[in-house]
Amino acid sequence: MVEASVTPGPAALDRGAGVALWRQIGAAIEEAIRAGHHAPGDRLPTETELAQRFRVNRHTIRRAMEELEGRGIVRVEQGRGSFVAEDVLDYPLGPRTRFSEIIRAQNREPAGRLLRLAEIPAEARVAELLEIRSGRHVILAERLAMADGRPVALGAHHFPAQRFPKIAAMLREDPSITRALAGSGVPDYRRRITRITARMPTAEEAEVLQQSRNRPLLISEAVNVDAEGRPVDATLTRYAAGRAQLVVEAS
Repeated sequence: MVEASVTPGPAALDRGAGVALWRQIGAAIEEAIRAGHHAPGDRLPTETELAQRFRVNRHTIRRAMEELEGRGIVRVEQGRGSFVAEDVLDYPLGPRTRFSEIIRAQNREPAGRLLRLAEIPAEARVAELLEIRSGRHVILAERLAMADGRPVALGAHHFPAQRFPKIAAMLREDPSITRALAGSGVPDYRRRITRITARMPTAEEAEVLQQSRNRPLLISEAVNVDAEGRPVDATLTRYAAGRAQLVVEAS
């Protein structure tokens, strides 16, 4: 266990070395991780436990963990603690992007959970992407996508309600977007365009994605179209940047 490696206590710190204590603590934790005492995804000792072992205050521990998180060595989840960072997923964005296929190709288990399903008037940007009039109703499906039980992305899918009147009922039974579209007469679809930006998460997004608010999100705005080129889905997806990197594939 990593606790044995980071528990030498005050003897592990040289208070006269001229090196900040938080840096020494961070180096000790990093060394234990590099030595393999903790596997990717393992929970690290709490701030209180580390503060007691190193005989420092929690602010010093928090500073060390923030530095390790900023370098991608650990991840901090609000209300859950600190964990050894896992390998970052490659998430290709090409003409045919399917979450389950991408995750399984990297020997991980995909899963999805429907968080919200509602019929709402289309905002101007969504209407533009779907090529419908602003205010026309769309089916909003907000879905959390996971790999090996860990949140990877939070997607807000918008489907034109007039064209897909039964898609909400299908998604209630099965959260798979691909199967819902197939059951609605769209056996296959492709991505026409993707725009990628980045921003800091809201408190709600950080909680759902189980990440710190000081880590950015990768944002993709995409339009999927059917075989005739008609938009079937306008999606805003927020990716946890510490767990996924977007790879743009040539068409």
